[in-house]
Amino acid sequence: MDYVGQIFRPPSEARSLLLQVTVGCSHNRCSYCAMYRDKTFAAKDWSHIEADISEAQAMGPQFDKLFLCDGDALILSTTRLLRILEAIKARLPWIRRVGTYGDTRSVGKKSLDELKTLKDAGLGIIYHGMESGDDEVMRQIDKGATAEQCVTSAENLRQAGLIHSVIVLLGIGGTDRSAQHAEATARILSDMDPAYVGALTTTVLPGTPLYAAQQADTFCLPSKFQMLTELRTIVAESVFSHCRFSSNHASNYLPLGANLPAERDAVLRVLDEVIASGDESRLKPESWRGL
Repeated sequence: MDYVGQIFRPPSEARSLLLQVTVGCSHNRCSYCAMYRDKTFAAKDWSHIEADISEAQAMGPQFDKLFLCDGDALILSTTRLLRILEAIKARLPWIRRVGTYGDTRSVGKKSLDELKTLKDAGLGIIYHGMESGDDEVMRQIDKGATAEQCVTSAENLRQAGLIHSVIVLLGIGGTDRSAQHAEATARILSDMDPAYVGALTTTVLPGTPLYAAQQADTFCLPSKFQMLTELRTIVAESVFSHCRFSSNHASNYLPLGANLPAERDAVLRVLDEVIASGDESRLKPESWRGL
């Protein structure tokens, strides 16, 4: 497969075929993110994509899911995406679901009819790195979106029949806006009502604007237990129809998974016990954490 640079995918796509259709991220300004800073955004030539699909076809049915990389493949025109999806359907008929990262910019550039057409062509799930529901935090991290836009995106994806998986970042509001970040995130998640939510934990990486802010003492990362308190607030205050909620990403100190609202009380009991203990031995060791 023709991979340019390091490739990233959501934890739930660990057993998926990774097909790189763009290089980098078209936004690439989020203050915490170092994933694509060494790449200049570009759409890959069809010849490279077609060659990768041919290679996957020759491999046979080793994967039943496929993930379109890089950072926001949904930003491609609908015409380009349909060409890719139609080739996947024709030449890799064993693929039952195609996923990609998408945000409010890329979803917002597609009409509802376009989203429905992409769904009919095989696109199944959109992973949306919202990070926070607090507009002030979104502005500080240069997310390029507002909470209202996130809710609109969720509604459009729902009407198109696309599965929506939302990513939030514990600690991204810093100590100054920790409570506001958690409360606003719970509020907006309730309005969005996605099928999946993944909570990740902020890691401050050298070379990012967030790292520079930390070095300048204008950003202070909450403590491990403060971030677990944020997680508790989000779990306790979010209102979902039915959501698979997880904090099982490598960055998290306390891996959890639950169906909400059915298992909310059980999750809160675990969180309350761990937070009250203040015992770091009950958390994932720092050396075991990853991105």
